[in-house]
Amino acid sequence: MNEIKIFSPATVANVACGFDVLGFCLDSVGDEMVIRKIDKKGIFIAHIEGFDLPYETKKNVAGVSALAMYETLDVDFGFEIEIYKNIKPGSGIGSSAASAVGSVFGMNELLGRPFNKTQLTEFAIKGEALASKCEHADNLAPALFGGFTLVKSVSPLKILEIPCPDDLYATIIHPQIEIKTSEARAVLPKDVPLNDAITQWSNLGSLVHGLHTNDYDLIKDSLQDVIIEPHRSKLIPYYNEVKNEVLAAGALGACISGSGPSIFTLNKGLETSKKVANAMKKVYQNTNIEFDIHISKINTQGIKII
Repeated sequence: MNEIKIFSPATVANVACGFDVLGFCLDSVGDEMVIRKIDKKGIFIAHIEGFDLPYETKKNVAGVSALAMYETLDVDFGFEIEIYKNIKPGSGIGSSAASAVGSVFGMNELLGRPFNKTQLTEFAIKGEALASKCEHADNLAPALFGGFTLVKSVSPLKILEIPCPDDLYATIIHPQIEIKTSEARAVLPKDVPLNDAITQWSNLGSLVHGLHTNDYDLIKDSLQDVIIEPHRSKLIPYYNEVKNEVLAAGALGACISGSGPSIFTLNKGLETSKKVANAMKKVYQNTNIEFDIHISKINTQGIKII
């Protein structure tokens, strides 16, 4: 096999109380990528559609992660990458992570899978760092592993797969404004009160337990962010209005997806997810801000071959 086409999914990171460690995978939106072997040694970005991204390998997220992997190989051929970008950069649903993961996953398949998913995540971290200015894996891990993942540590990298209820859905609204991850990090405090830290790690532990035990009431009670949300929510127009409406419509919880501007909810069942989508639409249709809404079952497979 000399060529492969893949679907690299969007993801939601942080998941309220899980800043930089928790994420989950979506199945209704993602990028498509083509990876092929070529006779010329090296990594080359051959084609990009959807958004204006750099073709220079060392300036492209997919290229940087591919190079990190390629430099460990002893091969006399190279790889070409085509990117069909459906996830808008800066949307808060893992656009850069989808690119970073897609290139290394595709190369690994063409090489006969010499690397496991954790090793692929380590390569992809190098590409993600180009976009976010720091190495973290909370978007990368769910894209590769599927479902919910918790990054136990980055050095050494350890990823835990978290089960979740079968009827758990996400609804996401993406206001068409851009918030760069690096800018969203700049508004965060360097120190937090001890009481807030205790509340946050209590919520994270409870959320993970709720996912393990299919306890929707506990999931609902745990989707609270007392550290990040108060600062980043100010960057997102009508954030509080959206949150109030979706909770009234039956969402288990709502918070910022990644660094924003997307807002996600977790919901029990498809019908509730549709009601939540209508509640989101109700807020934003009266503004001059364009938006997209996605309803997605939790994608337990992750990245896949098309």
